[in-house]
Amino acid sequence: MNSLVGVDPVSGAGDAKTAPSVNNLALRIVSAAILVPLALLTAYLGRWPFALFWGVAAIAVLWEWVMLVAGPSYRLMLSCCAGAVAVAGFVGWLGRPIAALLVVGLGALIAAILAPPERRLWVTVGIGYAGAMVLAPTFLRADEFYGFVAIVLVFAIVWTTDILGFFAGRIFGGPKLLPAVSPKKTWSGAIAGTVGAMIIALVVAGLFGPFNKLAIMVIALALSVLAQVGDLFESWVKRQFGAKDSSQLIPGHGGVMDRLDGFWAAVVAGCLVGLLRGGFDEPARGLLVW
Repeated sequence: MNSLVGVDPVSGAGDAKTAPSVNNLALRIVSAAILVPLALLTAYLGRWPFALFWGVAAIAVLWEWVMLVAGPSYRLMLSCCAGAVAVAGFVGWLGRPIAALLVVGLGALIAAILAPPERRLWVTVGIGYAGAMVLAPTFLRADEFYGFVAIVLVFAIVWTTDILGFFAGRIFGGPKLLPAVSPKKTWSGAIAGTVGAMIIALVVAGLFGPFNKLAIMVIALALSVLAQVGDLFESWVKRQFGAKDSSQLIPGHGGVMDRLDGFWAAVVAGCLVGLLRGGFDEPARGLLVW
């Protein structure tokens, strides 16, 4: 999650004017203290609590996306698309992945019909973005034996990337990663976050079994890099519409999309690898067992 602990990955030190205030930092800590345990608890429970958690997150992301790219005037479109995302999450939880994907496609079609012409592509992309937010974690967690391990591993990779990237960027500074999109992010933060994620992934995987260490390191490397790409992509989208945050739904953090952009990219990539290797029956095993 990018991040429930309330830091931006690979951030640079910035100056005193851009540093978070004490009150804002306190809000971030309180929000993280609530959301991190909730995310872990629902991952452990699986089944409907997990599907409900990510279904709510996906609808919140969809709302933020539509507000950002189209504004509040298209309530019918938003309601129809949110309904499609909710139904897709429910159908995915029932163990019908193909049907769930088709429902997301139906939502994209509805968006294309109801969206304003100049925003049609943006809104349609948002349906896919939100649909992936609920379906990718649901597909991975559905694997009874490896599902929990896969979700925890993705959490660990993304959170470590965020935290170490933030502190390394502040301590070491150096060249900016992509200043035109996110001026605070540095190469030192990006590298530190990725290396740290690889190490933590080995530790976390080792708690659950004798997984192939080289494979886990490669997975962590890829997912950490993609988490940072996801963060940059969301920053780029916000820049297209002149927004600093996607919303103010999470005190001290901004929007749900702000916190989940890195997780979105990592979990979607992990799910795709798992599906390619394990199919819809064992996607988490496909991701973890090499």
